[in-house]
Amino acid sequence: MANETATLAGYVAALRFEDIPQDVLARAKVLTLDFLGSAIRARREAESTPSLLAMLQALSLDGDGAATVFGDAKRWTPAMAALLNGALGHSLDFDDTHADSSLHPSAPVVPAAFAVGELVGASGREVLTAIVAGYEVCCRLGNALDPTSHYARGFHPTATAGAYGAAAAAAKLFGLTQDQIVAAFGVSGSQAAGSLQFLVNGAWNKRYQVGAAAMNGVIAATLAKNDFIGATESVEGIHGLLVGYTDTPHHDKAVADLGRVYETMKIGVKPYPSCRYTHAAIDALIAMRREHNLTPDQVRRVEIGLHRNGITLTGDAATKRHPSSIVGGQFSMFFTGALALEQGSFGWDDYTRLGDPAIDALADRFDVVQDARLEGKTHPFGARVSITTDDGVHERIYADPSGEPNAFPTDQAMAQKFLQLARPVLDGRAQQFADAILTLERFDRVATATALGQPAS
Repeated sequence: MANETATLAGYVAALRFEDIPQDVLARAKVLTLDFLGSAIRARREAESTPSLLAMLQALSLDGDGAATVFGDAKRWTPAMAALLNGALGHSLDFDDTHADSSLHPSAPVVPAAFAVGELVGASGREVLTAIVAGYEVCCRLGNALDPTSHYARGFHPTATAGAYGAAAAAAKLFGLTQDQIVAAFGVSGSQAAGSLQFLVNGAWNKRYQVGAAAMNGVIAATLAKNDFIGATESVEGIHGLLVGYTDTPHHDKAVADLGRVYETMKIGVKPYPSCRYTHAAIDALIAMRREHNLTPDQVRRVEIGLHRNGITLTGDAATKRHPSSIVGGQFSMFFTGALALEQGSFGWDDYTRLGDPAIDALADRFDVVQDARLEGKTHPFGARVSITTDDGVHERIYADPSGEPNAFPTDQAMAQKFLQLARPVLDGRAQQFADAILTLERFDRVATATALGQPAS
């Protein structure tokens, strides 16, 4: 242990826009845009959105404020904007992923940064700095938790480590001192919560708990700003995050090369709206379908090998072979794999095929197994795919899915993904908003840019 809480807090307090390499800033802007595309589309189409809005109305939490909920014409209070943007941006399961920590950094961090940024009248440069600070904190804590052990304990790292990342982003924008950020992290230690139990019945907890992490980060930082005394050593302490949430903590990973190596550059993006553990297999299935000109009637059996984390999340045949809900589909290797093999593609609109007899029949030919060849690797998202036909067995191993940093999509591809998601909601404003986010550092007030993320009245 090396005072990880205070070290991370000191990093956040001292970080300056000028300190951040240009490639890191460019990547942060693209990741932010990618996340906002999912949030905007989910405001209109995610099936859980009406329940969230009804809850806020029932509890009189839907009052007017100065913060933007992207894709929504109404202005919200900062905490509620963080909650909604976090939940919405994670609803499609189309948001970015940090492979080493197996979490989605933008979902808790970006909503907290924009909510507080609008509250304090921050510039685009200040908000970008806060986003990078949040990415670094939550990804590093996710690494330190050891995602395999964290998952085995039943925790969702985007919601647990994410609460700290959100607090870091909010604290940076409030201009908190190192000691105040330690206090904010102390509060975050009491708010770090996220259960994987949603996997059992395709529940909406996953979306809500990530939105709650964004909101809780805002609350933690606001408490610290107002002299609230939070716990010290909330990361490394005797009852800290790395004691209660994992069996194999890696304290050094929380602070290793801090300020020199940017975890932000290790964040990948999703080409498919489903759990990242399904993506390498989907890539392989689409490629093999094309290469061998396969049709469903030729396929006798498909075996997909995954890392044990992928089995935990997507490979339980008893509950995941024929999902009936979107969340169930997002976490079903059977459904997503059968869909990709049947049609050679997979996008958000394809969830209309849940329950399709043709997809269910093909899914019945899938087996998902743990593959030892995928264990012990730095990145756990690879897959082995074996397809048995009358002509023999075709097999591929993909070490990583597409969209990882070593094959990051072009700016054009990222912009196209955003526009496909956002145009049905923002219409002509979608391109203007994309341009604003990709040049965020030019805005003296971030609110000028975020206003473009609302539908035209």
